[in-house]
Amino acid sequence: MIPLFYPETNYWQECTDAVKDVLKTRWWGQAYKVEEFENAFADSFNYQYCLAVNSCSAALELAYHLIGLGPGDEVITPVLSCTATNIPLLRRNVKIIFADVSRDDLLINPDDVSKKITKNTKAIVAVTLGGLPIDESIFRIAKENNIPVVIDAAQSVGISENHGDYITYSFQAIKHFSTGDGGMLVLNDKDEYDRAKRLRWFGIDRDVKKGADWQAYRHRQMTIDIEEAGYKFHMNDIAAALGLVGLNHLDEILDYRKMLTKIYNDRLKNCEKIAGGACWLYGVLIDNRDHIAEELLSMGVDVNMVHLRNDIYKVFGGKKDNLPNMDWVEERYLYLPINTHITEKQVEEVVKIFNQTMEIHG
Repeated sequence: MIPLFYPETNYWQECTDAVKDVLKTRWWGQAYKVEEFENAFADSFNYQYCLAVNSCSAALELAYHLIGLGPGDEVITPVLSCTATNIPLLRRNVKIIFADVSRDDLLINPDDVSKKITKNTKAIVAVTLGGLPIDESIFRIAKENNIPVVIDAAQSVGISENHGDYITYSFQAIKHFSTGDGGMLVLNDKDEYDRAKRLRWFGIDRDVKKGADWQAYRHRQMTIDIEEAGYKFHMNDIAAALGLVGLNHLDEILDYRKMLTKIYNDRLKNCEKIAGGACWLYGVLIDNRDHIAEELLSMGVDVNMVHLRNDIYKVFGGKKDNLPNMDWVEERYLYLPINTHITEKQVEEVVKIFNQTMEIHG
C-alpha cells in the first residue's frame, strides 16, 4: 500500500542523538531545550512571541481562553476541519456558527463569514486546511468588525503567517514537522504572552519559581502564588529536542513535498486539484468519489477524506447546516498520498492508477 501519511523518518539518527542528549541530563520536562526551540521557531518564521505546548489543541484552548470566550458568545468557524479546532469551543459553552467553504480550496468562505457576523460574534477561526493560505479578505472583514482571528495552522508549519491575532501550529506524529506530539501558540502581545506562559503551567510563573531555586516554600513563606487557574499544557525537552532537529531540515521536507505536488499537478487528469502552501495534503475533486476511492484502495493506493464536515457529529448537533458549497464538495473531495516516505516513482504510479481509474469509472 502506498501510504497517505507517514511520519518523518529521514533524520531518525539525528533525532535519536538529540533525545539521548536530553535523557543524559536531569531535565526531561520543560527546561532549557523548550526555550531554545521557541527562540529558534520565532527566528525561523519571523515571530516575536512563541509558546511551545504539548499539542495544537492546547494552543487553541489557550487562544480561546485569552480571548475570554464564554456562554452567549458566538464564534464563526469552518465546518470542514479536524474536530480538534471546534471541540474546545464546546467546552467554553459558546455558540458555534459554522461557515461554508469555498469550492476551489475547501477553506472558510469569506462571503459566508461576512453574512454571519452579529453583535455577539467574539472570534473568527480560520483553518489552513492541507497547508493552504487563508484568503486575506477574512482579516479585512475581521478588522472592520473589531473581531480577533484565530488561525488554526496545524497543517502549515513552515509557512509564516502575516495576519491573525493568534496562530496555532501542530507537531503531531504524521505532520510534516513533528515532535511526536506538540504545538506552538504564536502571539502578538507581550502581556498576553506572559499570561499564556503562566496558563501553560497551572497558572504558575515559572520565572519566579526559577528565581526561588524551584522551591515553592522557603523561610515559612510562599515563594510563588497562583492568581488564575491554568492548565498542564507545557512542552517537554524531549519533544523540543526533536523540534530543533526538524527545524534544521524543514526546507528540505517542504521542497520534497512541493516536488511531489508538481508531479500530481502536471500529470493528474479529469479532476480539480487542491494543493499548495505547506503541501501537507493533496486533494482532488471528482465525481463518483466513493467508487473511485474503493478502486484506488483495492489497487494499493491509500486515499481518504481525512476530515469530515463537523456539523454531522452528534457533539455539534448531528444535523447538516445550510451550507451549499459544503454540500456540493461533500461527495467529491478526496486526498491522495503525499509524504516524504514515498518516492517520485510511487507518486507516478499513483498518477497512473488514478488516471486509468478515472477513464473507466469517472
